[in-house]
Amino acid sequence: MTQVHGNAAPNAAEQGGGAPLGRLIGAGLILVGVVLVALGAYLGPYTYATSTPGKLTVETCTVDYKYRSSTSSSSRKKTKTRWCYGTFTSDDGTVKDLNAELKSDALHQRGYVMEALKAGDTSYKLDRGWVYAIAVGCAWFFGSVIALTAGFFGTVTGFPFGRTPGQGMFRTCLALAGVGVVGLVLSLLMAFFA
Repeated sequence: MTQVHGNAAPNAAEQGGGAPLGRLIGAGLILVGVVLVALGAYLGPYTYATSTPGKLTVETCTVDYKYRSSTSSSSRKKTKTRWCYGTFTSDDGTVKDLNAELKSDALHQRGYVMEALKAGDTSYKLDRGWVYAIAVGCAWFFGSVIALTAGFFGTVTGFPFGRTPGQGMFRTCLALAGVGVVGLVLSLLMAFFA
């Protein structure tokens, strides 16, 4: 009887047969992370810096109720949105719109003056300041850190199908994802309290 020493032939799963799918998913997550960074820069500081600051003098405020069907039961959920209408005047006096409307956090009486931003030709929003704009940008950025970290890890290792990652790379990616989660939570808290 002859004994053969050596390694048995590895099966297809151990050879990384599914690694291309993991790498493709990783590349997709990297693309998502890049898009999140761009959105954060646009929706946060860029939009705030390019908007026209001013004041909206309220004429009237209304509540818009919308009903949507719930998937778990036959009941319908009611959502309400507060809208205020009035005259917007820019701080420098160059822009005046008699038919301005914006989504408000409360219903206000006629004559109430709100800090507002003119973000487009006809779009207005509440002016919450630079802190809020930066917090929004940071929230998108830290969300992108999570996606970029997972994408990098997947592209390099082909998770979960590819080769086993080194402990150092796994710990680094885990630490970066942790930084992303903590940064995201802190940014959302800062935006909430701003």
